[in-house]
Amino acid sequence: MAERIEISSADDARLADYRDLRDVELRKHLEAEHGLFLAEGEKVVRRAVEAGHRPRSFLMAPRWLDGLADVLDSSDAPCYVVSERLAEEVTGFHVHRGALASLERRALPPLDEVLDGARSVLVLEEVVDHTNVGAIFRSGAALGFDAVLLAPRCADPLYRRAVKVAMGAVFALPWTRLPDWYDALPSLSDRGFTTVALTLADDAVPVEEAVAGVDRLALVLGSEGHGLSPRWEASADRRAIIPMAAGIDSLNVAAATAVACYVAAQR
Repeated sequence: MAERIEISSADDARLADYRDLRDVELRKHLEAEHGLFLAEGEKVVRRAVEAGHRPRSFLMAPRWLDGLADVLDSSDAPCYVVSERLAEEVTGFHVHRGALASLERRALPPLDEVLDGARSVLVLEEVVDHTNVGAIFRSGAALGFDAVLLAPRCADPLYRRAVKVAMGAVFALPWTRLPDWYDALPSLSDRGFTTVALTLADDAVPVEEAVAGVDRLALVLGSEGHGLSPRWEASADRRAIIPMAAGIDSLNVAAATAVACYVAAQR
């Protein structure tokens, strides 16, 4: 059972995992150094623990203790109880969902383990916005995709903002980082996937046509700015586009993912 510990000072060293959550670069360094990530909100904290991530500690305002009592009772990690004002002082923002947890990261699984039995996967290249990554995970999970693969420079799915936007889908959907950027798509083709890249290339066909008849699908999406790199665009098995009204050529990558996932789920 988690010991409830009341804390009244923002300088308390035991709150180190929760400091300066708005400073992205600082958090990247701290979380990598200590092998941790944060979950925010009752539902997300619960889903993280239920997915098997081991808590280091919890940080909660008193009114959230009852809602997560069963989670706290199942853990031996300390629960730091603070006022909402103190929580805001420590984290740098108003924790309106009231509950935070610091959890241990696990080693990423090998690519073949993530792909074992998968029929539909999302493949992301240089999607660097945490909100977009979280939204992509949420759409993929909601629309029946089995896994997500990330190129080395994609944003961290376990960064607090990504976890929050995904509503915990990062714990439900298997994922890993691709070990080789250059030949990532050919290696998926060799494993029996048809790689379909969303792109504005001249030979792109409507996405419903591109995924028709595909058994094992790898849907490939590029960065928020320039989209896919020339290497990935050229090495995909097929190129697809979402047809749009005149004057608009593209959607935000998260919105495009949701549309493409819905179409792919109907194949």
